[in-house]
Amino acid sequence: MRGLKKIAMLIVACLFVYLSLFTWNLRTGHLDALSSHTGLDISGIVLKPGIWVAEQVSGFWHRYIYLVGLKQDNDKLRAEAAELRRTNMIMGAQARSAARLEALLDFLPPEKWTFSGARVIGQRMGPAGALDTVVVDKGKASDVTDDMPVASLKGLVGRILRSGAATSTVLLLTDPNSRIAVMGAHNRSPGMLSGQGYGEPLQLRYVNQNADVDPGELLLSSGLSGIYPKGLPVARVTKIRRSDISLFLTVQAEPLVDVAGLEEVLLLSREPEAAVQPGTGDAAAPEAEAGKEDANGAADH
Repeated sequence: MRGLKKIAMLIVACLFVYLSLFTWNLRTGHLDALSSHTGLDISGIVLKPGIWVAEQVSGFWHRYIYLVGLKQDNDKLRAEAAELRRTNMIMGAQARSAARLEALLDFLPPEKWTFSGARVIGQRMGPAGALDTVVVDKGKASDVTDDMPVASLKGLVGRILRSGAATSTVLLLTDPNSRIAVMGAHNRSPGMLSGQGYGEPLQLRYVNQNADVDPGELLLSSGLSGIYPKGLPVARVTKIRRSDISLFLTVQAEPLVDVAGLEEVLLLSREPEAAVQPGTGDAAAPEAEAGKEDANGAADH
């Protein structure tokens, strides 16, 4: 045990002497000068291990510094790439939204109707919702009223169930409480389209057994309910079943609009009728005629 301690102490002492000699030569260069005078490579033999160790330590340190800088640059580039991806996603979403809004501007409303755009900011449908509804970002402040028809570029969506100050709730055509008077685009057979819940087919009711209805036929709003304008596409017939015990056909249809994917909608409203200006129109005609007769009488006298 003592022998090992002596050996360890000897090694430490040798390392101390060697490092002292190596450091002293680095500062003064005396061993290098002695080698040049004697022609013997004493410093090379003595200092070569220390030089090798110094080169390795220096190389390791420089590589470490390089890797640290490289990692910092890499982290910076990763952050910039993530920011560019985020910006690209935002710009892509904005471009798609602008394209949808531009398409909405090309919507041609029915005669004597006008429209305004709105964004969908919430939805509640399916088992989690008592009603199939969406919420839009316009309310009474934007002249939105209850029962105002709501549509998209593909077809009818529903109607305003409840209008608030800044937002409104839209009752979707898939809701069981929804009723829309429709007619076939080809055969013009009338009926009442009702919802059965999100994900379920629409039910076309009160269609006579002898009515002409074809699978795939487009159903349009008939305008008879007084809420929806006439001629808006609503749904497409998918299934027809006749019964011997019923006066009506059993007709199923699918909505043209994917209500779960709505992002923007159109709020339809009737154009205000032009008010009759005082002194114009039919009411002013008798007065004008009377004035003309008085003028003729005065000329005769």
